[in-house]
Amino acid sequence: MSRTTMTAVAAAAVAVLAGCGTGAGAVPGPGMMNGAGSAGYTYSGPTCAAPATLPGHTVTVMLADAGMGSMMGGTAPLGAPMMLRSMPATVAAGRISLVAQNRGWRTHELVVLPLRAGSVAGALVPGADGRVDETGALGEASATCAADGGDGITGGAVGWTTVTLPAGRYELVCNLANHYADGMHQELDVTAG
Repeated sequence: MSRTTMTAVAAAAVAVLAGCGTGAGAVPGPGMMNGAGSAGYTYSGPTCAAPATLPGHTVTVMLADAGMGSMMGGTAPLGAPMMLRSMPATVAAGRISLVAQNRGWRTHELVVLPLRAGSVAGALVPGADGRVDETGALGEASATCAADGGDGITGGAVGWTTVTLPAGRYELVCNLANHYADGMHQELDVTAG
């Protein structure tokens, strides 16, 4: 294959892969991937799916990370590029099913915390273990291909939880060691009826 043909094939592959980030499985929107664009993010293919019907309103939450891939292993270092993005970011009060899609290669989880008045998402201070205080958590999706709590959602898998939330402000977080500090948090606004 000539160098020109190889360059054209590589350019076409990049264009196709770039288009993958805006498909039905992605969570589009401003600020996607912590403002870093899609550079450096590698998405795991799906290994399972949430049930076709879940109670109440459905909020899809994409969890992802960038970097060298699973060969790095271990605890995430501080400063590792990670993201947590929900679609939509505003939902009506009542029963809400949160579907956490782990599109990254590290294990992740999703925890729902109440957001204190006057506070913003990302303002909690992690402890020495790299985690934030989960006191008052309202729900958790941390089981691979299953509902509610577990040992974490592996790359390419989903986990889900259904919660009943009154109108208010909440913070969605991944609370594995250093993940919150690395950017895995977002506000979820729940509006009255």
